[in-house]
Amino acid sequence: MDPVFLLHPDDDVAIARQQLLSGTRLPGGVSSRGLIPPGHKVALRELPFGHAVRRYNQVIGYALSAIAAGEHVHVHNLGLRDDSLNADRDYSFCADVKPDPKPMQAQFQGIVRADGRVATRNYIAILSTVNCSATVARAIADHFSRRHNPQALQDYPMIDGVIALTHGSGCGMDSEGEGLQVLERTMAGYARHANLGGALVVGLGCEANQVGVWLKRSHLSEGPLLRTFNIQDSGGTSQTIEKGIAMVREMLPIANQVSRQPCSAKHIVVGLQCGGSDGYSGISANPALGAAVDRLVAHGGTAILSETPEIYGAEHLLTRRAVRPEVGQKLVQRIRWWENYTRINGGKMDNNPSPGNKNGGLTTIFEKSLGAVAKGGTTNLQAVFEYAETVNTAGFVFMDTPGYDPVSATGQVAGGANLICFTTGRGSAYGCAPAPSLKLSTNNALYQRQKDDIDINCGEIIEGRMGIDELGQQIFEHILACASGQASRSELHGYGQNEFVPWQLGAVM
Repeated sequence: MDPVFLLHPDDDVAIARQQLLSGTRLPGGVSSRGLIPPGHKVALRELPFGHAVRRYNQVIGYALSAIAAGEHVHVHNLGLRDDSLNADRDYSFCADVKPDPKPMQAQFQGIVRADGRVATRNYIAILSTVNCSATVARAIADHFSRRHNPQALQDYPMIDGVIALTHGSGCGMDSEGEGLQVLERTMAGYARHANLGGALVVGLGCEANQVGVWLKRSHLSEGPLLRTFNIQDSGGTSQTIEKGIAMVREMLPIANQVSRQPCSAKHIVVGLQCGGSDGYSGISANPALGAAVDRLVAHGGTAILSETPEIYGAEHLLTRRAVRPEVGQKLVQRIRWWENYTRINGGKMDNNPSPGNKNGGLTTIFEKSLGAVAKGGTTNLQAVFEYAETVNTAGFVFMDTPGYDPVSATGQVAGGANLICFTTGRGSAYGCAPAPSLKLSTNNALYQRQKDDIDINCGEIIEGRMGIDELGQQIFEHILACASGQASRSELHGYGQNEFVPWQLGAVM
């Protein structure tokens, strides 16, 4: 087995399969110089100062100094130039559009709602309008905790749990501004989510995010399975908690009247995430997830790629797959918005990778992004959505979100994702109630170290024991099983409530 991965014959660097000792023979007769950590890059040829360095046959950065053949290539000698950021790129809209895949007919055991939507889980959620009502919301949900009060739900076997979805915003903001609009849209997406059998919305009473206004703007109305009330109108904390518990008890027998039945895989909507990425992410877990996405799309399902700052420098690979020029142009517009957003906030788009990403071998945002887009597979890009917008187009789509995983996934779930697939090379801990989250490790070392958190190990690709397509089929089968009710590792650990993090956009006043 080769000691390195050479991803394209024209690449200037290869990726260490394991730690390389000095003198290890590399492709082209080159020998490594010094220790090269696993997942990190090694130069295959002399790279003069300023040279555009290629991985995936794409530019990932520029030599900050002369780099010798066999030398470790990382943050000390590779970076981005100012003129490589905010640059016009050849987007070649629609150039790589191809025929739709042949339709396929996989099924899973789903929960069919009265309006025809299909759920993968059946929760009751307590949503807070504002941080001030978060404690009350959590207290109501805690009363129904299977861990601390198991008898509370013992008569309701079809209820997956009662969860509190709280946040740190809801006031100190422009009542007509974009920030509140995003919060309203996010809360509405959760309130009407197929995976919720019922929702209780708890407010304080005097906040900017008024319950009544939110209902009207969101075109929602109260009923037996959507209830709202305020602390200030309910006699204070203790009485509000008692009132909330009573309301949930009224919902339980109604929400419990569901069953699982065979449903087309076209009803599965997967949010694609990567966190704690490393140099292997673009080699193993991300392309394997992409292969699963291609299968899901062929079965009529939907996959949502997001994290706009983490596709930066690779967006041209997506615009080429856009089914119409306006789809690709909308993606570019969101990229331009982010360039301005970071600039006015004193940042820049190359603020990534994170320290963990760098320890794992990633150097620039271009390199990270090129690996990240692999999660989206190879099918056509059907649509681009803004944060927390309802995803009403099947197939492979994009949603504009921050790169911060909890914020990004919250937007995807608000848009309708009923399952999350999350790749990691460093060992992220994450869940996303009410949508189950599958964790995919990029390497065996992580899997052995943290298998308690990992659902699927893609490190077998690194070891040469499985191929990308084979893993893609395995991931697809895991998606069907999880959508049918099989618990993910994060669900078993109780993750998901604290990870509800709506995008706090705009001024906090």
